[in-house]
Amino acid sequence: MKLGVISLGCDKATVDSERLVGELVGHGAIVTADLPRADVILVNTCGFIDAAKQESIDAILSAAKLKETAAVKAVVAVGCLVQRYQRELQEEIPEVDLFLGFSELHHLVPKLAERGLIADPVAAHPGVRQFLGDGPSHVRYLKISEGCDHTCAFCAIPLMRGKHRSEPLERLVREAQALEASGAKEINLVAQDLGHYGRDLGSDGARLPDLLEALLRETSVPWYRLLYVYSAGLSERLVGLVAGERRIVPYLDMPIQHASDRMLERMRRPERRQSLRQKLGWLRSAIPELAVRTTCLVGFPGETDADFRTLLAFLEEAQFDRLGAFAYSPQEGTRAVQYPDDVPDEVKRERLEELLEVQRAISAERLARFVGREAEVLVDRVADPDETGATHVGRVPWQADDVDGVTYVERGGWAEPGSFLRVRLSASEDYDFRAAALT
Repeated sequence: MKLGVISLGCDKATVDSERLVGELVGHGAIVTADLPRADVILVNTCGFIDAAKQESIDAILSAAKLKETAAVKAVVAVGCLVQRYQRELQEEIPEVDLFLGFSELHHLVPKLAERGLIADPVAAHPGVRQFLGDGPSHVRYLKISEGCDHTCAFCAIPLMRGKHRSEPLERLVREAQALEASGAKEINLVAQDLGHYGRDLGSDGARLPDLLEALLRETSVPWYRLLYVYSAGLSERLVGLVAGERRIVPYLDMPIQHASDRMLERMRRPERRQSLRQKLGWLRSAIPELAVRTTCLVGFPGETDADFRTLLAFLEEAQFDRLGAFAYSPQEGTRAVQYPDDVPDEVKRERLEELLEVQRAISAERLARFVGREAEVLVDRVADPDETGATHVGRVPWQADDVDGVTYVERGGWAEPGSFLRVRLSASEDYDFRAAALT
């Protein structure tokens, strides 16, 4: 069976796709990038915001159309959008063969076997997680838990993914070892909230520091990175581990969403402006080289201009190294749907643009402090000097894959993607660095 894959949404969804495709490969599937020549197309959907929902629907429709014009025999849709709207999707797009929610994924292999698309429903060999990313294969993601126990008013993820459930530590270590064996040099730990890891395992269960210590002990992966840690989950033990272990890069992705106490309360967020201020001060004193990325939401119901100005003022004070932002859109089933959305779309767009421009200047200033320093660069690709003025493109520890800037390395000679270069940072450009390789 030739298998085509369309994986949409976040890095956590990519992990889901890679694990699912690995299972199908264990049953003899061969992954192909040529979708029209695939026997089966698997679409992993996203349902986080309206734009993602539309992208998922468009992808399903495009895949279904290939059943008429190409060799495709079956289309399977899974993921967050399917979990929330399975019945509606089945009624509206009947040409899709299987819609499977998260609790139904174990039916995938038997259903494909019933259609004669899998010869033997008993796996010939254990499936190995398949790399499906668009970026470098030496950068991989390890999802350590599923679901979320937070009750943020704007977020539908608990409705799609359910309650928080931690993966067993031993299974995660084995998966990390497999990723290392396949060439991983950087593993990014992801979850809805990494800080919740182990809370469902009882008082004697492992916590995030225990997992990190096991990964460091049982693998030799050079870089581990922590993405999506709520500030409330940052313990002294965890911070001390990040500060003291060179293989855990000094980087945290800590979403705050807002800085107006009124908005934070309305969003049902656990922190307030003063506690965020204190956490940032503590983190930067404990980990002097730390880069902090955050996420903000603008245009939430009831957000006044004063609330928005409070957020901008806090960003100027907090000096986050990186920031992602999005405008609020109501999600069915969430508490915020009950609030009157008194922020016009035009105002949302204007606030989003202004916030991103403010952060662009902050990021440029933050990057400038590293100029003149030596650093390690993980090479992601070889570059064309005529186009980029560099021989290689990679990232320093303070730059996460895909969401942050890159480092252009000049006079680097030759280095394979996935290798490390020692460089001196020579310039910064908004989100990117220029660097010279040290010989």
